[in-house]
Amino acid sequence: MFKKRITKKLEKYVKKYFKQHQNIKLIVVAGSVGKTSSKLAIATLLNEKYRVRLHTGNHNTHLSAPIAILGIDYPGNPRSFWEWHKVFKAARKRIKSPSENEPQVIIQELGTDRPGDIERFSNYLLPDIAVITAVTPEHMEFFENMNAVAREELSAANFAKIAILNRDAISSEYSNLITNPNFSTYGTTVSAEYSFEVDDLNLVEGYIGKMNTAEFGQIPVKIKVFGEHSLLPVTSAVAVAAKMGLASDEIISGLAKIQPVFGRMNFLRGVEDSILIDDTYNSSPAAAEAALRTLYNLHVPSRIAILGDMNELGSISAVEHQKIGNFCDPLSLSWVITVGDKANQFLAAAARNRGCQVKTCANAIEAATFARKVMEKGCAVLLKGSQGGIFLEEATKILLKDKSDISKLVRQDERWAREKNDFFETFSNFEEDEV
Repeated sequence: MFKKRITKKLEKYVKKYFKQHQNIKLIVVAGSVGKTSSKLAIATLLNEKYRVRLHTGNHNTHLSAPIAILGIDYPGNPRSFWEWHKVFKAARKRIKSPSENEPQVIIQELGTDRPGDIERFSNYLLPDIAVITAVTPEHMEFFENMNAVAREELSAANFAKIAILNRDAISSEYSNLITNPNFSTYGTTVSAEYSFEVDDLNLVEGYIGKMNTAEFGQIPVKIKVFGEHSLLPVTSAVAVAAKMGLASDEIISGLAKIQPVFGRMNFLRGVEDSILIDDTYNSSPAAAEAALRTLYNLHVPSRIAILGDMNELGSISAVEHQKIGNFCDPLSLSWVITVGDKANQFLAAAARNRGCQVKTCANAIEAATFARKVMEKGCAVLLKGSQGGIFLEEATKILLKDKSDISKLVRQDERWAREKNDFFETFSNFEEDEV
């Protein structure tokens, strides 16, 4: 009851805020995967022309999203009435603030755990643009099938003025769920209004190529990200920027400033002159397959995939882990190292059946310890897994060549350090196996 009352009050404050500041544009980002990367890419481009507000964290629930929209700090103790009293006071002050002190654009993630979560945002938000990044398996313990997931994520497109949809990751079979006629698409093929054509890729400059746009035709650009799926958030940002009136030179300038997001296909130098692909922020079937595809395309002496559990897949978890195991190529991978119950049971078995060398590990530290023993000079190592109970960033930490790069890893603050220390202490000391 307490949480419900707090949420209702916050929603009223947000409605009052936008009524008071009608010139502020609202851009929302929804979808199964890629929300944070898209949000940050959009912000980078729009900063070329506008004052932008966004929260870099995952404040995307009905309790946290209103606070992020208003630019207020989340209470340190969300169970405290007095903490919320301070939030409400700050909200009232924000509503009354002069327009010149407020952003021109607000970018906000919309998250979902259960059916109806996203549609509820329509009670108090009227986005100028909604970006839908993907419809892929998520929170399947609460969604009965993929059609239910699609209905949930695509609802954001229907209560926005303009929708921008990922043509690659949203199946055409869900087109009947889109009722908003004012939409555009982005993707990796020219069938989308916004797409990127790759001319070259190197580890210094990233991707070099041409961005196809509806407004400007082709724009020559350089984008310092890695992995073709990392190009999709950038392409969505170009679509938003064009809709928001940025000129082509402003888009080019903004694209040059985009940097890899920590924990999301971030290339780091590892021991043995290795390349570490740090993709440890989270994992899903689509993202894991895309990350493996990037690993396969690297011209290196050998490749290792450290793959952890993909959480929140419900009844389809076993099948989806098996699919990733079947995608592990014995001709491309010297080792597949798995972490977590589901990965160890289902992914590992499927990879073995394909002919891969497989090592199952109880935790990220054991995985990194084993990887160090089998790494060849100049190899590439992919680290990919969900955050809860996996924490593969701790394996990345062990494999780093330069320990100053620890600052580029996810979940390194004191709160996460305490949680991870407690987690790893649940494991008894393991013997370092011989290869």
